[in-house]
Amino acid sequence: MTRIIAGAAGGVRLDVPSSGTRPTSDRVRESLFGALESSGALDGARVVDLYAGSGALGLEAASRGASSVDLVERAKQAAAIARRNADAVRRSIGAGAAAVRVHASAVGTWLRGAAGPFDLVFLDPPYDLGDDELTENLAALASALAPDALVIVERSSRSGPPNWNAAGLEPLRDRAYGDTALWWGVPPAQPETESQSR
Repeated sequence: MTRIIAGAAGGVRLDVPSSGTRPTSDRVRESLFGALESSGALDGARVVDLYAGSGALGLEAASRGASSVDLVERAKQAAAIARRNADAVRRSIGAGAAAVRVHASAVGTWLRGAAGPFDLVFLDPPYDLGDDELTENLAALASALAPDALVIVERSSRSGPPNWNAAGLEPLRDRAYGDTALWWGVPPAQPETESQSR
């Protein structure tokens, strides 16, 4: 059973598609969101959850103070479940709930029209997604990121890290949890202009 772990909607039960998705384990979500909360990355964040499945990552962010969440999921059944889960989280939070939008779309298609800027992006692609497609998605995402954004990719620890440099991003850190690994990336540091350095 999958639930929102903490925050304003803590304890809300989330439905999960019967097949075709791989929900992030509670242990990984708890560790990930503990790190995000301690770094102040959630409060007021504009969040995108790509390959969202049930929407658990994006909705956990909504429960913990994100201002908006976009859930992108191509599979119609999973997108419908993500909508139901989003409604349950909004009802639990009540007034002041994050704006949650569910997009039944392929990730690449949605990214071509995404305006941003986004502060926090989760990518939890199917394990069989090729490196080239992942790099293309990260590159398309790069121009829609806020300067201090975080991008977190969840993959099999055997898949190896994303090709951050080819996507125009920089690696920040990584951590393995058994067969699952999280890789964190960021936009490249902006060079200081003369006026900034005064």
